[in-house]
Amino acid sequence: GAGQGGAAPGGAAPVDAGSDAGPILVPVVYAHSPDTLYKLDPDTKAVKVVGPFKGCSSVIDLAIDKAGAMWATTFGGLYTVNPANAACTQVAQGSYPNSLSFVPAGTLDPNVEALVGYLGAEYVRIDPKTGVVKTVGNLGNQGYQSSGDVVSVIGGGTYLTVNGNGCGDCIVEVDPTTGALKAMIGPVGHGSVFGLAFWAGVAYGFDAAGELFEIDLTNGSSKLLPIPGAPPDLVFWGAGSTTAAPVHG
Repeated sequence: GAGQGGAAPGGAAPVDAGSDAGPILVPVVYAHSPDTLYKLDPDTKAVKVVGPFKGCSSVIDLAIDKAGAMWATTFGGLYTVNPANAACTQVAQGSYPNSLSFVPAGTLDPNVEALVGYLGAEYVRIDPKTGVVKTVGNLGNQGYQSSGDVVSVIGGGTYLTVNGNGCGDCIVEVDPTTGALKAMIGPVGHGSVFGLAFWAGVAYGFDAAGELFEIDLTNGSSKLLPIPGAPPDLVFWGAGSTTAAPVHG
């Protein structure tokens, strides 16, 4: 901010040195059960309830763009979600992926981030304004298919949980321009990993048993993170993090 003493010399207004620094990125990763939105602080690992979804139910995944705007899919439609209070607004009705993420501008579109997902092994792009789904490519014919979620970060990788070929579940790196499998990272030691998020070089997995764990992106190994005060019937159906999440810790 400006120093003491009113106007700057020459009558010009004081200059705020921080005005061109861009938005301050609050460390937050979102996850959800079918009916409730949660948030994780990746610095402290604390998990808090945002609230029950209002205006949508049976939410199967989330995606968050670089500005922090949130979209969600259910078994019957595509919605925008207010991350502050979990209020949903329907974009379109239809069948949508339960593996959902934005990928950075320059990936599928030179100018905008693209909303993408996997339906089994098929890689699709979804128009966030109209809900129209178009096939982009697929994982390839190695026998793997999406098991739950995909996450992508600007300047970093795009990661997907898969099953098949004895994996239940494994984490892989995929090519966000084609959807093809790039590298098998390894088994994560959890099944039904329906939520995947990323912050500062660490992936976070959320499974159908209500467990949260850090995933090592060099080998897939995981470390359980306890959730204090978690409801006994907690399940996770999805998760999401901004594409602007820091790549390195």
